[in-house]
Amino acid sequence: MCADRSSKSSPAEPVELSQRILHRGRTGIFGVHEVRFPSGHVTTLELLQHPGAAAIVPFVDAEHIVLLRQYRFAIKGQLWEIPAGKLDPGEEPRTCALRELEEETGYRAGRIVATGRVIPAPGFADECIHLFCAYDLVAGETRREPNELIETHHVRLHEALRMIDRGDIVDGKSIAGLHHAARLAANTP
Repeated sequence: MCADRSSKSSPAEPVELSQRILHRGRTGIFGVHEVRFPSGHVTTLELLQHPGAAAIVPFVDAEHIVLLRQYRFAIKGQLWEIPAGKLDPGEEPRTCALRELEEETGYRAGRIVATGRVIPAPGFADECIHLFCAYDLVAGETRREPNELIETHHVRLHEALRMIDRGDIVDGKSIAGLHHAARLAANTP
C-alpha cells in the first residue's frame, strides 16, 4: 500500500458495494466498482489494481546518471525515462529496483537509497512507484525483454533537470525520481 493512511481528511470514506472484473493481465486487474459516497451518491468507477513498481536513478559518478530512451506503445513514441518496472508477486520494491536496473542497463548497484514514492494516476489506478538512487555501479550485460526498445545514455544530472524544464522529459516517475535524486545529491557532501 502506498497511500498515507495516517491522516484522515474526513470521518467517512466511500464504500465499495460491488466489483466486476473485466480483465486480468500482466499490468494488473481492471474492473468496474460500484461505490457509495458519504453523501449517499452511488456511482461506478473504473479501476486498474496494480501490483506496484520501482524506479531508480543510477549514478555512474557524482555528476552523471543513466537515462533510458524507450519506445512506449501507449503514446506511439519514445520517452526519456529512468529504469523502472513492475513488482513481481511477493517482490520487495528494493529488489525490483535492483532487478530492473540490471535488466535494462546492465549495471549492478553496490548501494541504493530509497528517496520517495509517487502515485502516478490516482484517478483510475492504485499504482505506487517506489523511488531509489543507485551508486557504486558495476557494468554488466542487459537482460531486456523482447518487447523493450531501449537505448541507454549517460547524462549529467543537472542536464537531466534542464531536460525536464525544456519538456524533453515528461514521464512522471522520471521527473519525480530525478528531483528526489537532485535533492539527495545537494545534501550529500
